[in-house]
Amino acid sequence: MMFRELTRKSKQLSPSECVEILTAQPRGVLSVLGDDNFPYGMPMNHYYNAEDGAIYFHCGRSGHRLDALARHDKVSFCVCDEGIRHDGDWALTVKSVIVFGHITVIDDLPTVCRICAALSRKFTQDEQYIEQEISRFASGTLLLKLTPAHICGKTVREA
Repeated sequence: MMFRELTRKSKQLSPSECVEILTAQPRGVLSVLGDDNFPYGMPMNHYYNAEDGAIYFHCGRSGHRLDALARHDKVSFCVCDEGIRHDGDWALTVKSVIVFGHITVIDDLPTVCRICAALSRKFTQDEQYIEQEISRFASGTLLLKLTPAHICGKTVREA
């Protein structure tokens, strides 16, 4: 599969800048092909795993998202940074990354626990809280593993 190139190459982010954004930002929008082939995008917390280059999400064991993924495993995931405003300028300069790839569902409890702990550390360093949450909810949790087929990013000034 060939993916489109950015039209404005001068705005393109490097692969390492894309990874920095995927690592640092806590959430993005995961889009699937939903009911009646309507796009279905939902905000999701995510964890970028540098070891395997995959992006992980946690979810429950049923719902629209899983129904859509059972029919069609191709997705896109978009993440934006918070942007910066230069002195004297009203417009933000924002960096965004879009990942295209395939989702696999992971139901392996040790993997669910390990990845959910890593994801939780993006929000809190309270290990006791993380352990309690995982012990309470891990058995009812699935992981979605997004294996990237293409990652692209760009910088946009909102003016």
